[in-house]
Amino acid sequence: MDTPEHNKPSVSRRSFLTTSAAAATFLVHPQAPVQGAQDNTTDKPSDKLKDCVRENREWQYKRFLKDLMARLHDGEIDEALSCIQAFSDQYPTDPEFLYGLSIAHCLKGNLDIATDYAQRATDYGFPFSRFLAGPRSFLAPLYAHPPFIELADQYGSPLIHGPMVGSVTDKEARFWVRTRHESEVFVLLSEVNSPDQLLQSSTVSTMASADFTGVARVSDLKPHTEYMYRVVIDSVESEETFTFSTFPPQGTSAKFEIGFGGCSGYTPWHEHIWRSITNHHFPLFLQTGDNVYIDDPERMTINEFCYYRRQSRPEYRALVAGTSIAAIWDDHDFGDNDSWGGPEIATPSWKIPVWKTFRNNWNNPSYGGGESQPGCWFTFSMADVDFFMLDDRYYRDDHNNPPSDRPATMLGAAQKKWLFDRLVASTATFKVIVTSVPWAYGVKPGSNDPWQGFMDEREEIFAFFEQNKIDGIFLLSGDRHRADIWKIERENGYDLYDFENARLTNLHTHDVLPGALYGYNEKCTFGRLRFDTTLDDPEVIYDIITIDDEVVYSFPLKLSAIKHA
Repeated sequence: MDTPEHNKPSVSRRSFLTTSAAAATFLVHPQAPVQGAQDNTTDKPSDKLKDCVRENREWQYKRFLKDLMARLHDGEIDEALSCIQAFSDQYPTDPEFLYGLSIAHCLKGNLDIATDYAQRATDYGFPFSRFLAGPRSFLAPLYAHPPFIELADQYGSPLIHGPMVGSVTDKEARFWVRTRHESEVFVLLSEVNSPDQLLQSSTVSTMASADFTGVARVSDLKPHTEYMYRVVIDSVESEETFTFSTFPPQGTSAKFEIGFGGCSGYTPWHEHIWRSITNHHFPLFLQTGDNVYIDDPERMTINEFCYYRRQSRPEYRALVAGTSIAAIWDDHDFGDNDSWGGPEIATPSWKIPVWKTFRNNWNNPSYGGGESQPGCWFTFSMADVDFFMLDDRYYRDDHNNPPSDRPATMLGAAQKKWLFDRLVASTATFKVIVTSVPWAYGVKPGSNDPWQGFMDEREEIFAFFEQNKIDGIFLLSGDRHRADIWKIERENGYDLYDFENARLTNLHTHDVLPGALYGYNEKCTFGRLRFDTTLDDPEVIYDIITIDDEVVYSFPLKLSAIKHA
């Protein structure tokens, strides 16, 4: 969640060259020219640009084109085109705005001009998958335009987004893809050490009704084993080979590392954090909310646009192709700032469409209770660690106007019962409970949006741990644009620890607060959890790691510290 920009950071003047096996992507800080390119920009914004910035809220890159896409969606084509042109005139080397100009001219029927801007964006290394993904409702006329079709044949691929590995266990894995057309897709894979022994996943049909996405599944894998795989689309095998690893045997002691983080607004000059994360070769990465910053629950086209621009990034595609991704949402992906859904399944009317769009764009093992009880909560295991990923938006009460006839709830009755039942059944050494908002009091002074706004329910949950003598629980959270460690003292049970990490790519930061055991906000960060349950006293170590791969702080937590006497 964003707060007023009282502490908006100044960002250094840098430009980045990001590369992949397929392409070099020039996406630059909008306040700096591309290195080696002609500098025909100025740091002093034009009057027109100033007006556009005022209309599109504060100076945050992630918002500009998204908000202008909303105006295009609403038919304000000339007004949006004027603003996009002002940005492009100011920053002519940024292909994001060339992409925006292509869409705007397409909607005006200027298909030759739209195609020219698509070519120019591509010349700067812009991922052509963005044009093929769409939004298709915006770009449909261009898809039938012969000059654009030539571009698509030259630069396009049957695979637009993915593969994204997810729902990995010690024996299974799933592979999410988005294709250019409705297609039949499966995956061929083998152990890295036994490349001749091929396995084949299930075949999935990518359908327009699911935004051309599908999830192929494979079972009967070996635990703790590295596999390599290729994607086959309509009988054509991809040239690129990817690798991933299955988890250690479920229920056994093990030593392993995972990553986590949240709050990753689209910021081209911070997108290289995905490469930093990839270099750790985590088998698992948790995305804990505010993953793409949509803030527009009633326009599904804008939801799609926000997912597409992240999924097209070569750094992110490299990460998700080899690391199992598990994701929940927070307010900016579900509704808008500090949003709440209320107790009804289908009210407001945008809740189910937003949920379906979320489901189309991730690869989780389940999504709440499915069609009959939508949400994004789920659980999974890795060795002898259980993870409980919670949804604190879909059924949340209005935290500023709680109901008068019952205690306010963040989780809703169905999800809370599910959580309690699963915790009682768990025999894991560590139980990791993940929400998108912090648990500790004082993390967001003056706000009821974190768990501080739901004190009765938080106490109900913590008391349940104690009444049932559930050992080994610690907490993960996001939302605050910094990395924190908080200790929550308890009178009737062991103290709880909340590890928060929520500034993957964001520009905006939140102040470090004195109540935390530790806080950091100088650079973008991700969290690393190092588990070792083979020890006599099992341990997890939380490392705070910067975008530049610097470990700035480490905090060890022993099982003996989170057990009932």
